[in-house]
Amino acid sequence: MPSIFSKIISREIPGHIVAEDERFIAILDIMPLVMGHVLIIPKKEVDYIFDIDDDSLGAINVFSKKVAHAIKKVVPCKRIGVAVIGLEVPHAHIHLIPMNTVSDLNFSREKLKPSQVELEVVANKIRKAYGEQ
Repeated sequence: MPSIFSKIISREIPGHIVAEDERFIAILDIMPLVMGHVLIIPKKEVDYIFDIDDDSLGAINVFSKKVAHAIKKVVPCKRIGVAVIGLEVPHAHIHLIPMNTVSDLNFSREKLKPSQVELEVVANKIRKAYGEQ
């Protein structure tokens, strides 16, 4: 059974896509820790990040770097934090989270519940910044 991420990748269900290439996709987390929280997902469905082949593991980090630069251009923050949790969806993914304090990376705190309109506004800004690189 395809993961929810595979369904977004195949466009079976909608997602706020901010960047994409032939191997990876970047989408906004719909229940973010902070606005601008993006998920970087390999298009090939692999459950565990360290089961990804070496070439793709390097490439996902390069793709993440480009997306992180775009996020930082449009979301006021000191840094873009990186986390790999991998328990909530059985499809490897990297969290890119705008942060001003270490607590911005606290996954045990309550998530935001932005509207679809709020998410689309942020997605458009990140998408534009990504395209300008």
